[in-house]
Amino acid sequence: MPSINAISVDKLARLVGTPKCPVLIDVQTDEDFAADPRLIPGALRRPWSQVHEWAKEFAGQSAIVICQKGLKISQGVAAWLRHAGIPADSLEGGALAWAQTGLPMVPEAVLPPRDGQGRTVWVTRARPKVDRIACPWLIRRFVDPRAVFLFVAASEVPAVAQRFGAAPFDIEGEDVFWSHRGERCTFDTMVEEFGLATEPLLRLATIVRGADTARPDLTPEAPGLLAASLGLSRMYADDLEQLEAGMVLYDAFYRWCRDATDEIHNWPVRKQGA
Repeated sequence: MPSINAISVDKLARLVGTPKCPVLIDVQTDEDFAADPRLIPGALRRPWSQVHEWAKEFAGQSAIVICQKGLKISQGVAAWLRHAGIPADSLEGGALAWAQTGLPMVPEAVLPPRDGQGRTVWVTRARPKVDRIACPWLIRRFVDPRAVFLFVAASEVPAVAQRFGAAPFDIEGEDVFWSHRGERCTFDTMVEEFGLATEPLLRLATIVRGADTARPDLTPEAPGLLAASLGLSRMYADDLEQLEAGMVLYDAFYRWCRDATDEIHNWPVRKQGA
C-alpha cells in the first residue's frame, strides 16, 4: 500500500495516456538518469534543485514527481510543490520500480531537440485527416504533453522544419525519419520508436493503419475511424481546432482498445431465461 502522498506504479499506469493524468515530473539527478535515459510516458524533466524556480509553471495542475527510487528527492520536490499550492505525490519506488514491471518507457535519445520552453516542436502538412491527428494525439498523451504542432503547406514542410527547429512527420521523403515505412503508417513508426508497443496501442495502430492506408479489411473499426476523421476534417477549417476535437476521438478509441474490446451492446436486451 502506498505511503501518504505517494502513488503506486499500478495506479499511475492506469492514468498514463488518459486526459486526467496529472503532470509527470522527472527529477532524477543527471547521473541517475544517465544510467537509464528513458522517461515514463508523458514525463517532463526538471532539475530537482531548482524546484523553487519552476514550480509556478504547474500552477492549477496536479503533479506526480519521479526520482530514481521514490525517496528523498521526489518526496522533497513533491512537498515543495504542495507548499506552492500544487497537489503533488511522489511515485512509489520511482523510475526503477516502473522499469522493473516492464511498463513502457520513452528513450530520451529519440526525442527531437526541445525549444527554449522545453517543448518538442513538430511540423506536417496542413488539412490533416488520420495519421496527422493520430500522431499528435500519441505525442501529447505519451511523449510530450506540451508539444507544439505546426500545420503548413506540404511544399513548405522541410523549410519550416529547418527554420523553426521542428521535426517533420508524415511527409514523403527517404530522409524523413517520422513517416510511413513500407505498409506501416507514421503512427506505427512512432509507437515503435517511442517504445510504446503495448497491446492497446498496437491494437489502435492497426485501426489507424487501416483507416490511413485504404485497408478497411485490417480491422472492423478502421472504417469507423476513417468516417469520423473525414467528418472532423469537414467540420473544422482550423487545423488546431480539428486537432483538439480529434484528441477526444482518439481518447475514446484508446480506451476501447484498452478496456472495452470484450464488451458488446445489443438491442433488444435478452432477459435471463428467455
